[in-house]
Amino acid sequence: MQESFRDKQQKSYTLMRMTYDLTMAVLILGMAVVMFFAEQLKIQQIMEVDNTFRYLFGGVCLLYGGFRLYRGIKKDY
Repeated sequence: MQESFRDKQQKSYTLMRMTYDLTMAVLILGMAVVMFFAEQLKIQQIMEVDNTFRYLFGGVCLLYGGFRLYRGIKKDY
């Protein structure tokens, strides 16, 4: 009985963590897209920011979002 509870608890934790990682990956990758394509999307507040900072921040978001996506798909918790 105790093992069954532990297994259920572990599955619940894995599902919650996977959902969290995938959601954060989508949000962070979305921020990367916004940073890279601000001119095409015509977002004035982001277009006013220095291009070097925008592309650097977009690159960091792309890398970290990709890492979160990989970790959510791998499910090795």
